[in-house]
Amino acid sequence: MGRLVRTEGLTEIQEEILKTVRQFVEKEILPVATELEHKDEYPTDIVEGLKELGIFGIMIPEEYGGLGESLLTYALVVEEIARGWMSVSGVINTHFIVAYMIRQHGTEEQKQKYLPRMATGEVRGAFSMSEPALGSDVAAIKTKATKNDHGYEITGQKMWLTNGGSSNLVAVLCKTDEGEESVYKNMTTFLVEKEPGFGETAQGVTIPGKIEKMGYKGIDTTEMILDKHQISADQVLGGKPGQGFYQMMDGVEVGRVNVGARAVGIANRAFELGIAYAQQRETFGKPIAEHQAILFRLAEMATKVEASHSMVVRAARGKDSGERNDVEAGMAKMLAAEYCNEVVQDSFRIHGGYGYSKEYEIERLYREAAFMLIGEGTSDIQKMIIGRSLLKDYKL
Repeated sequence: MGRLVRTEGLTEIQEEILKTVRQFVEKEILPVATELEHKDEYPTDIVEGLKELGIFGIMIPEEYGGLGESLLTYALVVEEIARGWMSVSGVINTHFIVAYMIRQHGTEEQKQKYLPRMATGEVRGAFSMSEPALGSDVAAIKTKATKNDHGYEITGQKMWLTNGGSSNLVAVLCKTDEGEESVYKNMTTFLVEKEPGFGETAQGVTIPGKIEKMGYKGIDTTEMILDKHQISADQVLGGKPGQGFYQMMDGVEVGRVNVGARAVGIANRAFELGIAYAQQRETFGKPIAEHQAILFRLAEMATKVEASHSMVVRAARGKDSGERNDVEAGMAKMLAAEYCNEVVQDSFRIHGGYGYSKEYEIERLYREAAFMLIGEGTSDIQKMIIGRSLLKDYKL
């Protein structure tokens, strides 16, 4: 392990968890990641290994069978996993967001019903907010849940479900008519149960198939079509309608810390590959690492990795302390995503023509890094969130 992405003030338990995950990444993920990614093959064995390590329940309280760890611990684990293969961290992320939302906002009955089985990975979560006709404009969602004698009937189309096929529990944001003037108070989160797989996976629930993507392969990203899906009022997250937008935004905040951590993991791996190749490749009678242009590039890459890691740690610690961290999470996600792309591009340039070859790992990282710019909100959305909050804090 190099000197980058070290974190001060960790407990012995945190250090032991990270050591265990790091060893798992070195042994079980890095040797097979590029092959599985090129095949777009789901990492079944890796996921089973993560279940055994307890990673699916890392932030679920011990009383519900989880490890009861902090968001900081989770973020650092994600950095390690994304360093091995970013897609694997995606398998965990949406599951983690749904578990977090149930932990924070669910009724006691919902916690008892789902969290113990989510901790073991028996129940796998997916998170569904976006739709085909909208991106970041959450207020424009059209999927509607209509109240009836049996609970609610949901009809609509959702988009960009990570784990859409492999999950069996989906947190779905819908419009509900609560009679409120604010559109944000007329949204409700439902916990939709389904079978893993594709096609009709529950009454009125269809998962058409995997969406083909430039990167972020191996993991299933899907649409979800709801056609008069009947659901009990017991499946309203928290038991009270009209709270969905605020529950989802709380989940997105921790999700942004996760994406920031993923970006750090990718950038750290790109730096490792770049500095190693720069010492092996020779031009004009000496390793290219001894040329000033390459040396300066490596220095800038390492600095960007460190800055991103520090921002992610700060955002995670802020959330763990109970503070609102929309600004800190937005800053961490924005900086880490932008720097990740810059570091990966610099490593790609260090590799020269070989970086364009699928035989080299940097080619995979180059495609994965692009997703960091849009996952859990684009950089422009983060800037809007940050800017608006700063105007409130510094209002004249």
